Amino acid sequence: MTANILTILALLAGSLILDAFVRPRAAAGLLRSRAGMALHCLIVLAVFGLFLTISGDVPAAALIALAAVALFTMVSNAKRAVLGEPLVFTDLALVGAVFRHPQFYLSALKAGQKTALVLALPLVPALLWYVFVPSLTAHLAGLALALAGPWLIRRAVLRSPWSRLACTPDVEADVQRHGLLATLALHHARWRETRDPAACAPMQSRPRDGELAVVIQCESFADPLELFGDPALELPGLKAARAQAWQWGDLLVSGFGAYTMRTEYGVLFGRSEEDLGFRRFDPFLTALGEAGYALPSRLAAAGWRSLFLHPHDMRFYNREEIMLAAGFAELVGEDRFAPPAPDEGRYVTDAAMTAEIVSLSRMAEDPTLIYAVTIENHGPWEGRANAGSLTEGYMRLVRNSDAMLTGLCDELARLKRPATLAFFGDHRPSIPGASMPGKARHTPYVILRFDAEGRIVRGEGTRVDLTPAQLHHALLGAITDPEAQARAEVCHATAGAGHDR
Repeated sequence: MTANILTILALLAGSLILDAFVRPRAAAGLLRSRAGMALHCLIVLAVFGLFLTISGDVPAAALIALAAVALFTMVSNAKRAVLGEPLVFTDLALVGAVFRHPQFYLSALKAGQKTALVLALPLVPALLWYVFVPSLTAHLAGLALALAGPWLIRRAVLRSPWSRLACTPDVEADVQRHGLLATLALHHARWRETRDPAACAPMQSRPRDGELAVVIQCESFADPLELFGDPALELPGLKAARAQAWQWGDLLVSGFGAYTMRTEYGVLFGRSEEDLGFRRFDPFLTALGEAGYALPSRLAAAGWRSLFLHPHDMRFYNREEIMLAAGFAELVGEDRFAPPAPDEGRYVTDAAMTAEIVSLSRMAEDPTLIYAVTIENHGPWEGRANAGSLTEGYMRLVRNSDAMLTGLCDELARLKRPATLAFFGDHRPSIPGASMPGKARHTPYVILRFDAEGRIVRGEGTRVDLTPAQLHHALLGAITDPEAQARAEVCHATAGAGHDR
């Protein structure tokens, strides 16, 4: 008994030491807040109980639980180095996606870390089998811990002092103050407390005959002048679009190198991160309860038909369900595109996307919204033989995105119908040594308008920096009358009314 107690105490001490190495580290010394460390210990004991239930061996269960804490520490630090953000609780919802699309995630790990993961996967079940002890007492004790732990954690986070912690969604400050595991539990509890917003009224203004709105969410599209500081890398399509734009500026996205869904949600649903609260980390997890705010849902009552294009697995972020609930009449997925040629990269090209968008635009008879999410410029980037840098690999693909912008401008003008084109980057690329996380995270956006003769309709030509949610309302303003725009702004202002703050 004494040996088992000492083993558990050693597990808790070791796990707290590992947590001290999670970045950002505690402001003073190694220790996090007392409440954070207490919550951390409850979580570790629950994990220990799970493995004790399986193995019946106290030292083995403690070792594997400690390894789990080490894994979270390693993954969180690797993520923060590449994406500028520690592990957040919503990341755990993407575990299935890691196995379906590992290239999206494992690129953040160094070679040694990948090796450790590969070795650990078979070692853990092998160790549990090797040390299995047929002791009913040990298995029942583990089961009691595994069941009581989550129950105690859920009750603790709602009571003092934990109920006063992490009341606003600041993951960097909370990890520094309370530790990683405690912050995951606290943020999850606050997320569960958040309620769906009040219903949002649909738009009623009638569109012009044959009106078309094309919105392009371009993967990792950023201005190379700002990323790398080299005037020779200027994108001609972006420069020309800004010169002719009805409105243009910086899109103030919150993510870096990832989290497409945060930008996508903001532009599609128009709810700010302040209104979202703890839902901001992955707003798609709760988007079904907010579907009435989506552009296609609001435009449907005014006679618009909406299409969603994305040449990839629509199960990713549950788009296959969310986009239909949001009012899209049709989802155009990867089955509509030919696989890329060997020299075109991993994903469907922006050129192929352009051709499909133009084809759908030509066939559209009713007022139509086309929202397209590209993927060609998704990392990790690779240099070609004898031309090797990651930056060059990125530039090759971002120029293809720039050509898409130019091509769409030309093709929409040829249609000779009222049209609006919005083009923006979802986040900046994360390129080791070249584009690293920092304060500047914005991407470019442009909105261009065409009249019934295909001529550019110029706005005031001034730069207007917007958040993704503000871009949503700018788009509503571009394709509806001023009275409808005012109603959109009122709806946006009241969106937070249905939340527990």
